Amino acid sequence: MHEHAGRRARPEDLTDTDALVLAYADRQPDMADVAQRVAFGTSGHRGSSADGAFNEGHVLAITQAIVEHRASQGITGPVFVGRDTHALSEPAWRSVLEVLAGNGVEALVDAADGFTPTPAVSHAILAYNRVRPGQADGILLTPSHNPPRDGGIKYNPPSGGPAGGEITSAVAARANQLLEDGLRDVRRVPFERARVQAKAHDFLGRYIDDLPAILDLDAIRSAGVRIGADPLGGASVAYWGEIAERHRLDLTVVNDKVDPRWAFMPLDSDGKIRMDCSSPCAMANLIEMMSGQTPFDVAVGNDADADRHGIVTPDGGLMNPNHYLAVAIAYLFAHRPQWAAGVAVGKTLVSSSMIDRVVAGLGRRLLETPVGFKHFVPGLLDGSVGFGGEESAGAAFLRKDGSVWTTDKDGILLSLLAAEIQAVTGKSASQLYGDLAGRYGAPAYARIDAPADRREKARLAALSPTDVSAQVLAGEAITSILTAAPGNGEAIGGLKVTTENAWFAARPSGTEDVYKIYAESFLGPEHLKAVQTEARDLVGKVLKTA
Repeated sequence: MHEHAGRRARPEDLTDTDALVLAYADRQPDMADVAQRVAFGTSGHRGSSADGAFNEGHVLAITQAIVEHRASQGITGPVFVGRDTHALSEPAWRSVLEVLAGNGVEALVDAADGFTPTPAVSHAILAYNRVRPGQADGILLTPSHNPPRDGGIKYNPPSGGPAGGEITSAVAARANQLLEDGLRDVRRVPFERARVQAKAHDFLGRYIDDLPAILDLDAIRSAGVRIGADPLGGASVAYWGEIAERHRLDLTVVNDKVDPRWAFMPLDSDGKIRMDCSSPCAMANLIEMMSGQTPFDVAVGNDADADRHGIVTPDGGLMNPNHYLAVAIAYLFAHRPQWAAGVAVGKTLVSSSMIDRVVAGLGRRLLETPVGFKHFVPGLLDGSVGFGGEESAGAAFLRKDGSVWTTDKDGILLSLLAAEIQAVTGKSASQLYGDLAGRYGAPAYARIDAPADRREKARLAALSPTDVSAQVLAGEAITSILTAAPGNGEAIGGLKVTTENAWFAARPSGTEDVYKIYAESFLGPEHLKAVQTEARDLVGKVLKTA
């Protein structure tokens, strides 16, 4: 834990955003450096212009590659283009519009020239494709909760959610080829011309006006639930006030500041500014506000592109994301009578096993997938998955009638759900988690990192169950060894080992020389420590012999 974690950022912690924007335009990526090549993670290509990892060349090449991909797939509709409040999102947005216009592709941008949350873009794509010929897709300029020095670009195909690996691999390969060829095949026009050609779309109004189709806002209003909302300086900043006004909710925006340096943010656990609404350090302002005599029944926060949620209750503080996911699932499947009996619950395999127990208690089917929200897209799209959630505080669910809402994470939606839960049950989400723990047990959950070089990380990603000979973990017999997710058979890019009361999963980091160990035990914190220790030893031995 950094000595200043949870405290407001100091002048020396702030990013020189002017220098970032200059580097975006001036610095050319070194294609001989793997760190400066285009590479898509679970949520797009991310990096900093200061490192040569997110510069104009990257965005021009990626956009041209997307244009070529959509043409090859017969996608002829417009591209919905959104951006968040990171300093690099604005120049990247301009670059995207230049290439789309240069290729004769229609771009739809925010009607008020404002910021656009990720869920509003997904919502717009799906709404367009329901009623119009040709298919629309989307490009988002956001590195999500990453520090202010970072930029990011993400592609959402006509399914509305994050593009799958088969698409992003092809786009990245073509983008790198374009960069190596000096961008000769990139078609673009000057921004002034591109901006005139772009058409306006009311992302905010259409998203907010549609909320009664998925949430019981009448219950929130009637119960007088008092909500405090902190956009954390992100793209939802204009949305929360409009939600309060249009739906007549007792909702106060407690922080409406937008600053690409995020000077008002408390530092995260590692001393960096990071808009992680699941982090107690990053959410210190909201937690402190709720710890005294608070005017709110629930307070909520979102990350920079509003695809994540943070829930703070007066009695429980900031909820662990896994705890809130379990509560949301238990509540929704009891209060959405129009959802079909066969609708499943989706979770990533590093999410809490409390979810497994709740789903079993509901008599529902569990769909356990690899990390990455893209794995929930097909089920949310066709209505076979009622709820999809990740341990990193990202989730989405179906409309009241069982049809699709978004196929990307929606932090605004999950935040408002906490108010609906309070209104309908008369209990906070924290209290309801206590009820679940009393019924199913109270697990201890944590994630730690262990060192690994690039070669070791590659070995970990390529393991098979037969590489593990261990039969016992922390005193319990091992019941399964997984390198593919049971829900869809997709490779997990690592290893998961389970026992009756515990599990761990090991996955290589995509950005650091470490691998991540997620672990959980229903036998208490001391048993969890034993699981973590033995997991590190087990993986270390496997990597040496694999």
